[in-house]
Amino acid sequence: QVQLVESGGGLVQAGGSLRLSCAASGRASNMGWFRQAPGKEREFVAFIIWSGDSSDYADSVKGRFTISRDNAKNTIFLQMNSLKPEDTAVYYCAARGIPGLLYDFKHYLDWGQGTQVTVSS
Repeated sequence: QVQLVESGGGLVQAGGSLRLSCAASGRASNMGWFRQAPGKEREFVAFIIWSGDSSDYADSVKGRFTISRDNAKNTIFLQMNSLKPEDTAVYYCAARGIPGLLYDFKHYLDWGQGTQVTVSS
């Protein structure tokens, strides 16, 4: 099992920025960020494949969020700019995603504990 430790959440005003980090144990794998707001299903935010050569984003965050990774530290990041109140959620890091199925949270084997992001208007 891969251990994931997230950090970087917090409270920010609309238009502000936050950077989330997720440190993983074990080998590099396909990883993703998902989020879940109260009363809503967990939704895809972004993924990055193990090599860092490919990534993709939900339409709602394209142009505002950037996912990246440092395999030397086995850590992925989510830079979130131009934050909106609707970005408020618990953000989860996931690892060992199944190739070709990285948009669906059901196809990741390991999960972090989540970090709260709150954007005030």
